[in-house]
Amino acid sequence: MSELNKIALKIISNGKGILAADESNGTMTKRLEAVKVNSTPENRLAFRETLFSSESMKDCIGGVILFDETINQDSSSGKSIPNLISDSGAVPGIKVDTGAKDLANSTEEKITEGLDGLRERLKKYYDLGARFAKWRGVYSITEKYPSQLAISSNAHSLARYSALVQESGMVPIVEPEVLMDGNHSADVCLSKTSVVIKKCFEELILHKIDLSGIILKPNMILNGNLSKNKISNEEISLKTLECLKNSVPKEVPGIAFLSGGQSEVEACENLNLINKNNDTNFIMTYSYGRALQQSALKVWSKNIKDTKATQNTFNHRAKMCSLAAQGKWSRELENK
Repeated sequence: MSELNKIALKIISNGKGILAADESNGTMTKRLEAVKVNSTPENRLAFRETLFSSESMKDCIGGVILFDETINQDSSSGKSIPNLISDSGAVPGIKVDTGAKDLANSTEEKITEGLDGLRERLKKYYDLGARFAKWRGVYSITEKYPSQLAISSNAHSLARYSALVQESGMVPIVEPEVLMDGNHSADVCLSKTSVVIKKCFEELILHKIDLSGIILKPNMILNGNLSKNKISNEEISLKTLECLKNSVPKEVPGIAFLSGGQSEVEACENLNLINKNNDTNFIMTYSYGRALQQSALKVWSKNIKDTKATQNTFNHRAKMCSLAAQGKWSRELENK
């Protein structure tokens, strides 16, 4: 086992998953303002530290993706945030892309930026305690999109990022997110997601990436959010597995799904069925942001001093996600 493979497995094994707490300050401001809390560095830290200090960090969370502001902050105890996370047994990680911008010559699509100066930034993040990184490529579905240009450009960026991350001694999370915005069917999502993921692995192999030392973070195969043709959770799980079995090389240790606009319960139910139907050797777990944090944020906003109530809510969500990652979740447990 390579060191990178050991780190990847530590993050995603034994029902553990990833807490995506890497919202940019702009996104976090929208989340906080939606629950009527001022978005200051102190408040952003206070909410995140409440989660990072929760009991479920030990049993359910294998890794935490941080934003640049957070990885440089200290907790209320004086401990650095990466050390607070490491002391719980989880692995600190860092978002390193600088956001999706208009793609030249296809301006209705996006290309993710952030490669300039990345090697130097990764050294700094490693010294701060990060042992994995994240980069997100985004793709829209329409009759014309994603275009070959967007598919190739984002795959190339994900591969170059992955090479630099592995060079620095960290595990890259490879996140090609095919957005659920639109009225497309799940079959169209399956077809287009498969093309996107296959192209990503073509580029990863070309760039000599150690595939045993990455984590793939894809979308599940869903209808577009405007589609009138709903499919069952069982069908979602089977189509998602079909996509991954046909697109992901066997060397990859695991897959951590993004929630991508699903509710907290939907994200658990679909992950649970994926694991019940999983006939691969891939670990199938979660890398959720809102689907882990939203209920806790609402509780916290009512009284930001009531740490215990917020942590109880987060612990329940993390436990449900962890059970889903083992195919042991149920609606009865959800409502206990």
